[in-house]
Amino acid sequence: MYSKAKIAGHPIHPMLVAFPVAFYTGTLAAFAVYAANGHQFWLNAAIGLSIVGAAGAILAALPGLVDLAFGIPRASQAKKVGVAHGMCNVLALGLFIAAAVTYVSHWNGPPADATLGLALSAAGVFLTVIAGALGWMLVQTYHVGIGLTMRQAEDEPVVQQAPVMHMASHRRAS
Repeated sequence: MYSKAKIAGHPIHPMLVAFPVAFYTGTLAAFAVYAANGHQFWLNAAIGLSIVGAAGAILAALPGLVDLAFGIPRASQAKKVGVAHGMCNVLALGLFIAAAVTYVSHWNGPPADATLGLALSAAGVFLTVIAGALGWMLVQTYHVGIGLTMRQAEDEPVVQQAPVMHMASHRRAS
């Protein structure tokens, strides 16, 4: 199970995920500082980081979706983990977009209460951590995106897939 979206043999998705993770974490930190001191700079930082984090997440999701759709066998446990990983990331993306949309009208003031921004970004970071654990499971357990040596490939367990039903098997005998 190898990545299908690659540059020079290296999977693209893992190269890009660090950016939204960092921007999402920065969003939460900026909302926390804004809640503590009320300075407009920190609200603007939270808004900007949320927007850039969401854009980075969308960019990282594209090769991730290619890998999920074309690099992981359909009926494998890795596919289920990959779908859960993607769902957590999509939910986190929605929370950060909601935070940005909620606060962007306060870019030049007036001051806004930070409670909702803290809640949305904390929930988003929590989901991102879960998604990260699932993503690591894809790498560590299922070797998605890992180039194995010949010896490692020989020891790799065979992925069991559900049997494919053909239309001919559903026809009644006359």
